[in-house]
Parts: sequence; C-alpha cells; structure tokens
Amino acid sequence: MKNNVISSQKLKQMCKRIKNVLFSKEIFPRILMVVFISVAAVGVGIWVGEKDQISEQSASSEVMDYSSISNKSSGWGLKKVKNSEPEVTETQKSDLEEYNAFYMDNSRPKKLYLTFDEGYENGYTSSILDTLKEKQVTAAFFITGPYAKNEEELVRRMIDEGHIVGNHTVNHPNLPKLDSAQAMIKELTQMNDMVKTMYDYDMKYMRPPEGEYSKRVLAVSRDLGFRTVFWSFAYKDWEADSQKGKDYAFSQVTEYLHDGAVLLLHAVSADNAQALGDIIDYARQQGYEFASLDEVPSSQKNT
Repeated sequence: MKNNVISSQKLKQMCKRIKNVLFSKEIFPRILMVVFISVAAVGVGIWVGEKDQISEQSASSEVMDYSSISNKSSGWGLKKVKNSEPEVTETQKSDLEEYNAFYMDNSRPKKLYLTFDEGYENGYTSSILDTLKEKQVTAAFFITGPYAKNEEELVRRMIDEGHIVGNHTVNHPNLPKLDSAQAMIKELTQMNDMVKTMYDYDMKYMRPPEGEYSKRVLAVSRDLGFRTVFWSFAYKDWEADSQKGKDYAFSQVTEYLHDGAVLLLHAVSADNAQALGDIIDYARQQGYEFASLDEVPSSQKNT
C-alpha cells in the first residue's frame, strides 16, 4: 500500500513538471505555432484541390488537340415556314446532335423559349425586363464582355429575376475565323470568368456570334461545359436605325410560332421592346407556354 502511495505521488509530480514545461513561456507559443501551421496546411490543400477541380474542364480543353476536328465555317441558316418549324439541313441537325447543341425543343408540344442577344445596350432592356416580370416569363440573355462590364445593373437584374445569362463571347468574334482552338477557348473562358467574378454566376449556355460555327467550335464549347444554343426563329431586327414599328415586329414573330421554338430577338430593337407584351399574350392565346432553356432535355435528337 505504501509503495502504491509513493508511486502515485511521483506520478503527480511528473505530470506537474510536464505541465509546467508545456505551458511555459518558451514552449507553449511554439506548440501553438505548430498546430496553426498544420491546420493552415490542411486548409490550403483543400482549397487547392477545389480550385483544381473547378478548372479541370478548362485545363483539359486547353491541352486537348482539336486539329482533327473540322473548322469549316457554317452559317446558321434556316428556311422559315409559317406556323411550322423551319427547314434545317440534315447536316446541320447532325452537327448539333453530335455535340449536344440544339436549335429547338422537339420533346414537348406548345413550348416556346424566348432568348435575346445583347451585344450592346440601346436603352430597351429595362423595358423588356419589366414586361417579362409582368407576364411572368423566363428568358435567356446572351451577353458579351463589354455588356457585362458596362451594364452591371441590368445584368444583376437579369440574374436576380431568374433569367438565364448566356455566353456570347468576350469580343463577339466570328469564332471559326480565330487563329486556333486556344483562341476560341480564351473567348469563352474569359467571358465566363468575368461573369463569375462580377456576379458570382456560372454560365451554362453559349451562342456563337453571328450564328457562325464549325464542328471545332461546337466541340470546344461542349468540352468547356457549355451547351450551344441556336434558334428556330429570327428576323432582321438588329438594325437599330431601321425599325419598322411594333406591329411589324408582332407579325414577324407571331406568324412563325411553332412547337418547341427557340425565338431569337435582339434587345437593341425598339420594335421588339414595344411588341413583346402583345407577342406573349398572343402566343398564350394560341395555347403556347413559355419555358426556360433549363427545361430542354439534356440530350435530344434533332429530328
């Protein structure tokens, strides 16, 4: 018993000495520093891992060799048919289908998708957003770099009100005419990075400027994680100094409505802004519903 008491006392004394050493002014700060550095190192490792994961698609696209993929330029041309879907060549359909791009939604009847191209602001987007809000319609706005930089209030409003903001490249170039696939990648990734930095928004859709594309453009867009969106209706509405009145815009759009139509309008048009409410009302009277591009099936046959 006496030996046990002695051992216990020695153990207590030993623990006290260790405590005094560990929490001394010389040792304790060093221990804290080691713990801090260890935790920080773990945190940095996690952050780097996440960053690498985010940029993985972009990096893989940059190193991928696109030289074997045709860069022959094709204009997105179609023949409009009143009250019916347009005539599109089998080659065009095949190109889009190969790279999960689309120009209309053939999966459900009586759906319409409203999209606007925004190269620059001409004073009408605010009115367009007012109409969309009043009519409870979700649209997609494809914007360029200067638009993202110069029209922050409008872009934030698009996002806040539930619209899609799409990638129309930084500088609006004819993509197939660029020197390399890396130049294409730069146009798309810098546009997305700009919007991510300014608005904390990730772009999911891309529309090639001027409707000019190639298989290489479609491949780059897909590999960067974008889905390329063309259209099944458009008309010559982009000449801001050559407007013909709201009635003209109304008739141009409503005469060519069809199931699954992706409608392309330019927001620089006063005619479009003034006619938009009537177009939406008329389409609904004909039994159509307006939907978001997010509702288009992730993969579909362009039949």
